[in-house]
Amino acid sequence: VKRRRRVNGEISKLFRHIKAQGEQPGRELFCLPSGLATFTPFALRSLGQEVFCSVREADYEIASYARQHGSMGILGQDSDFIIYDSAPCFSVAKLRIHSLTTVMYDRQRLCQTIGLTVAQLPLLACLLGNDVVSEDKMLHIRNNAMATYRIDNPTAHSGAPQGQMVMAVSHLVSSVWGREEQETGLIPQTLNLSAPHRELLKRGVRSYLLPGEEAIQLGDISAPSSAFEKHVSSEILKACREKHVAAEGFMVYSVLCEGVIECSNTLEDEEDTELLPQALVYKPCRQRIYGLLLLNGHEGSRVDLPAIREWFVYAGNALKEPDMVHPVPISLQYNPPVLDLLWFGNGPEVSSLRLKSFLSMFDCQELSELYGAVEDSLLAALCLVTYIALQEDCDAYLSQAVCLRLKSPKELQHIKLPFLCSRAVQLGSLYVRGLAHLLGANCASGGPLPGAALMPWSSFDGRLFHSKYLLAHSGSDNTVLLDRDPFCLSQFLCLREKLTETCRKRGRVLQSRPKAPQQAPGPPNRDRHTGGGENWSERGETTGGGWRERGEARGDPNKCENRERLWARGGGGTRGEHFHPHPRGRSHRSRGRYQLAPR
Repeated sequence: VKRRRRVNGEISKLFRHIKAQGEQPGRELFCLPSGLATFTPFALRSLGQEVFCSVREADYEIASYARQHGSMGILGQDSDFIIYDSAPCFSVAKLRIHSLTTVMYDRQRLCQTIGLTVAQLPLLACLLGNDVVSEDKMLHIRNNAMATYRIDNPTAHSGAPQGQMVMAVSHLVSSVWGREEQETGLIPQTLNLSAPHRELLKRGVRSYLLPGEEAIQLGDISAPSSAFEKHVSSEILKACREKHVAAEGFMVYSVLCEGVIECSNTLEDEEDTELLPQALVYKPCRQRIYGLLLLNGHEGSRVDLPAIREWFVYAGNALKEPDMVHPVPISLQYNPPVLDLLWFGNGPEVSSLRLKSFLSMFDCQELSELYGAVEDSLLAALCLVTYIALQEDCDAYLSQAVCLRLKSPKELQHIKLPFLCSRAVQLGSLYVRGLAHLLGANCASGGPLPGAALMPWSSFDGRLFHSKYLLAHSGSDNTVLLDRDPFCLSQFLCLREKLTETCRKRGRVLQSRPKAPQQAPGPPNRDRHTGGGENWSERGETTGGGWRERGEARGDPNKCENRERLWARGGGGTRGEHFHPHPRGRSHRSRGRYQLAPR
């Protein structure tokens, strides 16, 4: 949790820099792109690399592999690699690529310094706090250890407070560790622990024991059983684990086998109160994914309706406890499909059912008419765009998806922007997170679309999207937006018409509210492409009623889910050719107004 909050602070600095300078910050403000962990395995596999996902903690698998194969060392930065009785740990932060030198953390030297054996390090780590045993659970143990240490050592360790705490807890472990603990690995009885805390500590110590350390095993450490065994068949669970190991079903595995969904930090501007966090935007989609996986053909009216624990990082979520999210059945003309049929069935009827189930999770059943008529990546993009509230944003998403196929990698790399807009950066992250939901829905429904169509490099490029965003919000004509390509323009208008039709049937309306960007004061432009104009007189980043002020934060889910979003219908061919921002308050008489019903 502390790390997530720290990263949130770093992301806030990044957005403040973009809004102040209008340019990408340097390496000192670098943040990992949203969705990197999700799509890296697919990228590596596309390059011919063998990729698999572990069913246990990744650190454990790495340490176990290094111990089993006698590896030279583990290059990383996680302190757990020092606790495992495995290969030496080398610092990735201190790595110098040109000289191939780094720092080695000596496990034996550490033990000599703190007066413990390697076998005692897991207990030390748990008492200090780790991923299994949170710091607050063992606070009283550490406080008592510190008090005793100061009495026994009047001239105590003069280092940092953290160092003193490590020494104090090490002395405690050494003093309570007898022959019985050495032989059996049991938690010392002299530790003042309640029964639940003792079991938690036992589980924490067990998490460090690698294969081959049988002498101190604390019971069975095999992979845990499924969280929802009674809701799905054993064949589904077996296939689920196989998909996960093959790096093809991370979300489905997390739901069925663990009952937990986690999502780390996303590039979101916590000061922009108009844009909802991706965790809330795509929550209805996740609920339908859960419904397809767990309700298994039922309508979800049973008393023992399962709930998924969600840990999503976003502004306003203190991460003190998970959000308990219940599944929602997908809406089809007939009963919801049985999961076994979707995963193992054959024939054209099953294929059609898979596609309908997939689209239902995004409330886009009407888009089935486009299947086979447009590229699968465009169909996937259209599913996500239905979650976007503004006409100009939708135009930016769709135009870049259509134009992406005409751009070579070199052309994409050489796209130069007049400046960066913080809102466009967040919308890019929103789209990539949406692709992860598409992957989950595709896996849950039996794979109606090829996985390659759901990759970011098939339907999204950040630079291209940014350029389209600036054009769309500055009133550029559709012809300019589509690079003056007649085929792209025709396909764009077709997709937008289908989007408008789909939204209208659901009572949603695309609202036109151009947010004409303005270049932030800062360093003069250096080798930037103006994109057809330089008149950026308004920032356009209005505030208005923010989602947190409207009660849509974590504490009031009903208001979030039942919120009415206004959409405005887009007009074609009425925009100027250059980046000329619309003044605020300008009416768009050619664009109708429709009321948006809740999803």
